[in-house]
Amino acid sequence: MSGVTITRADLAEAVYREVGLSRNESSSLVETLLDEMSEALIKGDNVKISSFGSFTIREKGERVGRNPKTGIEVPILPRKVLVFRASHVLKDRINKG
Repeated sequence: MSGVTITRADLAEAVYREVGLSRNESSSLVETLLDEMSEALIKGDNVKISSFGSFTIREKGERVGRNPKTGIEVPILPRKVLVFRASHVLKDRINKG
């Protein structure tokens, strides 16, 4: 594992280099894209990006958990979690290295 994190600024810089938009336009494009994806997920819609993967929201029900230090049972409230499922194209690219 290389441990490198790609940031919004890195994405905007890549758009700037590859597409040729100005740095401000590239940054705005990345922000708009991420905002649209976030809003769709908040509404409960799935976000699918061809040859990359899909993002979905999953409902987790209430359950009983246990504090590992004390062993005391505590209720874990229901919540929504974000799930990413990679496409087979992305999985194949990752496995080829």
